[in-house]
Amino acid sequence: MPSTRDIRRRITSVKKTAQITNAMEKVAQAKMARAQQAAIGGRPYAELMNRMLGEVVTHAGDFEHSLMETRGGERRALILVTTDKGMCGAVNTNLLRLVSDEFIKDDTRVISAGRKGAQHATRAGWDLAAEFSYADRPTFTEARVITKVAVDLFESGEVDHVDIAFSNFVNTILQKPEVQTLLPITEIKGVSAGVEGEEMSAELPGGTTEFLFEPSASGVLGELLPHYLNFQVHQILLEAKASEFSSKMVAMKNATDNANNLIKDLTLTFNKMRQAAITNELLEITTAQMALGN
Repeated sequence: MPSTRDIRRRITSVKKTAQITNAMEKVAQAKMARAQQAAIGGRPYAELMNRMLGEVVTHAGDFEHSLMETRGGERRALILVTTDKGMCGAVNTNLLRLVSDEFIKDDTRVISAGRKGAQHATRAGWDLAAEFSYADRPTFTEARVITKVAVDLFESGEVDHVDIAFSNFVNTILQKPEVQTLLPITEIKGVSAGVEGEEMSAELPGGTTEFLFEPSASGVLGELLPHYLNFQVHQILLEAKASEFSSKMVAMKNATDNANNLIKDLTLTFNKMRQAAITNELLEITTAQMALGN
């Protein structure tokens, strides 16, 4: 049975752990707020770009582009967007479980954005084609580099489809793992990620007369499609970061609450043991006095 000294040391240790997890919760909360604002801030641009692309597609006629080439093969590449660090709750576990069960085959090429995904791919024996990390505030350059690897695999004929898997930030409590098709581009869609309080149309068809195209609709579409892919990946990185910090904030809050509950239990046990020790000492003193009095 542990002594009061052991319990006192345990209480001190748990208090230090609670201080650390509480500080990590506050940091994650601040970063989550910035990540959410960044994700929301990109949506008006995405809305306008997708409206314009829908209009271009309507007027482009029989337009052909290497990024829109539909093939009959089943060779796939998967961009796996995970976190670089741990202690993020189940956000990585849920995504990796979904990907492992439904989207990974023996010939699937994996492009990892985040060290946790690369580590899991290596342990699981997946075909890891490339590994990237991205900052807490993902930049467009980082997204463009990741997209280029996927586009090169697709245009070279090494793969026939490219998907992207990420954690969709719905709200602070819910982060939903999702897989979206990136290539080939068969229809113009917005990122179907849902930042709390913000919604964007999944499909944005053309048909208005709002835009004039120079030199031609097909020429504009040929230039915009690569940018469209880069922006899709960038927006998904923003959503993934919002999911990461949200999950981390909740996980650290739960850890802090559990530590505080453990401190209460240990303190109660310590007080009971100390009271029992005091009672035993009083009994010994009383017994000794009774013996001397006799």
